Amino acid sequence: MKLAILIPAYNEEKTLGFVLESIPRRFPKISQVEIVVISDGSTDKTTEIAQKAGVTLIEHDLNRGLGGALGTGFEYARRHNFDVALTFDADGQHNPDDIWPVVRPIVRKYADVVVGSRLKNHDGMPWYRVIGIWGLNLITAIFFWVWSTDSQSGLRAFSKKAISKIDIQSSKMEVSSEFFYEIGRKNLKMLEVPIKSIYTDYSLEKGQKNWNALRIIGKLIYRRFFSK
Repeated sequence: MKLAILIPAYNEEKTLGFVLESIPRRFPKISQVEIVVISDGSTDKTTEIAQKAGVTLIEHDLNRGLGGALGTGFEYARRHNFDVALTFDADGQHNPDDIWPVVRPIVRKYADVVVGSRLKNHDGMPWYRVIGIWGLNLITAIFFWVWSTDSQSGLRAFSKKAISKIDIQSSKMEVSSEFFYEIGRKNLKMLEVPIKSIYTDYSLEKGQKNWNALRIIGKLIYRRFFSK
């Protein structure tokens, strides 16, 4: 089986090198692991760091947003016939030891999509983040009828079936909720596994902000009721 680890990155020179070094290159029943960095209009040394690390680099000339970067990553995974795709943040928030627990249900064909949930064990997560995530979980469930304990998680795995069926239209942060619209609409089987994120001042600054919620809700309403 072939695994693509998709890492969207926008001006992540402070953490990207460490993140790339920390990711394992071998997993059970996975014959090929390819790390794909999507540099989303970065103006710092993000692209240079990815090039020196010897990973696959895809560059956007302009900053398109998280959804745009993930859409590019999914298209790459489809074109190159990957069996599994994993999304992994570039800010150092994710623990590389959580990759295999998230990928394993896909490899064993237990699920089409696996979400790494920080809220199944949110020790160390700032209280305002917990409130914000639960609020977006509720909104996501109301609009798309799919419940997740962590709809905004950046650590997710997708089967070949899910890679082929998921159609990302969002360009910004609302893509995290849009995945659940696609899961429900395409009848994909979803599982969650607990993960524990690594919180630093940097990752908290780069991550989702509660004040973005209203804009995200507006985008979700459009996606649910007005897009084709």
